[in-house]
Amino acid sequence: MNNPEKILRALDANLTSSVKLILYSKAALVLGFDSTPSAFGATMDVDAILPLAEMPKITSNDDFWDGLEKTNQDLEASGLYMTHLFSDDQVILSSDWLTDIIPISFPLKHIQLYRPCSADLVLTKMMRVDPQDRADIEFLLDQCDMELTKLKQKLSAAKIPELEEFENAFQTNLLWLTQRIGAIHEP
Repeated sequence: MNNPEKILRALDANLTSSVKLILYSKAALVLGFDSTPSAFGATMDVDAILPLAEMPKITSNDDFWDGLEKTNQDLEASGLYMTHLFSDDQVILSSDWLTDIIPISFPLKHIQLYRPCSADLVLTKMMRVDPQDRADIEFLLDQCDMELTKLKQKLSAAKIPELEEFENAFQTNLLWLTQRIGAIHEP
């Protein structure tokens, strides 16, 4: 069992009601794709995006927040945790990202898991100029559900949080990615 599985199973055990989580980062890669490198499963956390449109429901869900706190306490000794929960205006995503989320087939009693489509996952990896994020983008480009036309559309519709650091990273990564995908021929 990989670390995201351990974290999510622990959280699920601490919940009594249903919750929808949209994973991104390594947890989305590990659980949302069939053939990921085993090293992806070594991540120590699970990151999720909380849609602003659903925020009133999420913030009033005491069962989720209490379960999350208990889970982090239970996992503290192992170094595993789930604390990176960002609203969708804090992450680079396309304007229509929520309509393209993909269910993750992972059996849990209370949690329904989703991930952004591959093109939106690429956008989330463009918030930093980081070799590991670029390796994750390379992984995503190799996946069968990645359509270059859709990626180009998502890149042009990217909503970047209003931080100069994110804008600079996005522009630097966009140049790198444009050169990278220019070498890929569309079918």
